[in-house]
Amino acid sequence: MRLLLQIFLLFAVVDGFSQEATPELTPVKIDSLYREDQFYISVSLNSLQNKPIGLTQEKFSPGFTFGFLRDMPINKKRTFAIAPGLGFSFNNYNQNLAITKSNGVSVYNVLDSDVAYSKNKFSQLSVEVPLELRWRSSTYESHKFWRIYGGFKMSYLIYDKSVFQDGQGKIVVSNNKDFTKFQYGAYIASGYNTINVYAYYGLNPLFESAKNSTESIDMNSINFGVIFYVL
Repeated sequence: MRLLLQIFLLFAVVDGFSQEATPELTPVKIDSLYREDQFYISVSLNSLQNKPIGLTQEKFSPGFTFGFLRDMPINKKRTFAIAPGLGFSFNNYNQNLAITKSNGVSVYNVLDSDVAYSKNKFSQLSVEVPLELRWRSSTYESHKFWRIYGGFKMSYLIYDKSVFQDGQGKIVVSNNKDFTKFQYGAYIASGYNTINVYAYYGLNPLFESAKNSTESIDMNSINFGVIFYVL
């Protein structure tokens, strides 16, 4: 009986050590439903095209956008996706087209080079709705990858302001009815990891019904810059 008891205790101790030495490993779960690039922020240089005769841009004209995109992969490897979104854009245009008011009507004059002024610009704040078609070389293991995103976006102008300032004072015009409320254009973004080059081409004019003394003002915008995508 004593021998049997010793054998039982020996096996119990060995079994206890074996359990302690080989803990169970927690299986690593692979995320096969990952998504990419949910938020975006861009900084760009705004360039005006189809300008009236004599109109120039002598100062830097910045543009900013930020918003959210819903990434929806459309293939098994999740390298192709579509992404609708919602965001805001702020665009500033420094140039020599003075916008003033006369009897409640906006007046437009291209300033000659000999006219002295300290500030002349118009700014626009818009809500934008982008829709992207995406390709990327991403995997669930790494967020550093190559990407090419092309898209189309529509925007609605919610606030605008024009400022002209010279030695005699400042003239501010806001909520100008001559601006195009609905604007749309195409864009492309490409790069590696977080930072990517970005270009946008406006497909309709910034002004809907503006004209100076000689011609209609049918300018559209081209923006070049960088865009940052984050999860």
